[in-house]
Amino acid sequence: MTTHLKTYFTHSRSLAIGAIFASVGFLFGNWVTWIPYVKQKFALSDAQLGLLLLSMPLASTLTNPLSALILNRFGMRATTIWGLTAMALAYSLPVNVPYLWMTSIGLGLMGIGIAFTNVAMNTCVTSIERQDGIYIMSTSHGMFSAGGMIGSALASILMGLKISPALHIAGVSVLIISVAFIARPIVMSIHEEKRTTSEAPKFAWPNRILMGMIAISFCTNVTEGTMADWTAVYMRDIVKSNDFYIGWGFAFYALFMAFGRFIGDSLIPRYGSRKILVSGGILAAIGIMIAVLLPHTFTAILGFGMVGAGVSCGAPILYGSAARVPGMAKGAGLAAMNTFSLAGFLAGPAIIGLVSSALNLSFAIGLVAILALIWAFLSSRSNLY
Repeated sequence: MTTHLKTYFTHSRSLAIGAIFASVGFLFGNWVTWIPYVKQKFALSDAQLGLLLLSMPLASTLTNPLSALILNRFGMRATTIWGLTAMALAYSLPVNVPYLWMTSIGLGLMGIGIAFTNVAMNTCVTSIERQDGIYIMSTSHGMFSAGGMIGSALASILMGLKISPALHIAGVSVLIISVAFIARPIVMSIHEEKRTTSEAPKFAWPNRILMGMIAISFCTNVTEGTMADWTAVYMRDIVKSNDFYIGWGFAFYALFMAFGRFIGDSLIPRYGSRKILVSGGILAAIGIMIAVLLPHTFTAILGFGMVGAGVSCGAPILYGSAARVPGMAKGAGLAAMNTFSLAGFLAGPAIIGLVSSALNLSFAIGLVAILALIWAFLSSRSNLY
């Protein structure tokens, strides 16, 4: 079960692209832990926070259709490196700026970076898999989750120690830019396949098969987005956790997600994509209900951890399947699914904020359990590649 991990961590190109995935996760893990700080800094209600968080999905969704064109113009390798660098620079804005509208712009710039970097680094993975005959998609997404776990835990600890947000964020940005610089020579060694004009990737409306994958991905992405943007707020406002534990709900979610993804490249071929997705949806629904019905520090952490395990293999399976959908140009399947499913990851949390303001946060998060069961049902009837 761990043979593929040995291959991954001794294969230089896999390890380099894994460092990119981990860096994106590390940035995101740090950001989500600071969301309660931003909420308190500007005295925002849950609805206002939800609307603020829309800045990222709006920018990402509007620019994502251009991602395949950007890949065709600049290449997946350069887009991966420069996209990560841009994200690291934009990351310093949302927490540090003095005005709310500046925070919104910072989140929008992060969203643009996510749109381009996400498609580029996933395309790099599919190229490595095809060229070197190895399976690394799930493990690469595991590196994202591991980065998110470490970033969230680190931010939570530094928050508890009352470290200056400006100092913390400056250090994170410098670290991520350094990783991009170090990984660049190896990432640039990934073979960039040449395409004719007719084969060039471009945004395309999804066909029936891809639309089925998008429906599942929307549900998994709303779940992921909710865990990312609202676990820290939930731990502080509902569970009333100590500052040291505010980030641990997301950290354990990311830990179990990382574990599931690290073993995913072994489990998926053995049990099949459909069974993994169905069982994952059921497990995520159970975890959400534990966190909602038992709002105590350690039961909430346990519940969020179960959600991470349940959702872990969703993105690797669906991104890999989208890249292999027949009848679509290379990159077009990924770009099309990313446009629609990323909206779930980023806009879903905004909807949670509106529902929370109208009712309460526990009820809003509890609704996500229904989406988890829907993705389990859809997966049982899906066509995957």
